[in-house]
Amino acid sequence: MEIEILKALAHPVRLGIVRRLAAEPDICACDFTDEFEVSQPTISAHLKVLREAGLVTTRREGTTICYSLVPETLAGLAATLDGLARGLVRR
Repeated sequence: MEIEILKALAHPVRLGIVRRLAAEPDICACDFTDEFEVSQPTISAHLKVLREAGLVTTRREGTTICYSLVPETLAGLAATLDGLARGLVRR
């Protein structure tokens, strides 16, 4: 699963989406189009990758879908990266 998370975060738009969601939780997909200067279908495709990697979750409000980060997924990734960093420092 960690590989899929890292792959999902490897794209600059997806990383930007995650950063924005960290600063402002519960955002509608349409709110990302102006910020990243990409089309709505492109944003939706990026959000799908993030959702499949377990990084974001969705909540429907009528016809609008709002996205939020999954803190447990990010915490798990942070722990893994911290462990790797500690191993490198010990060398």
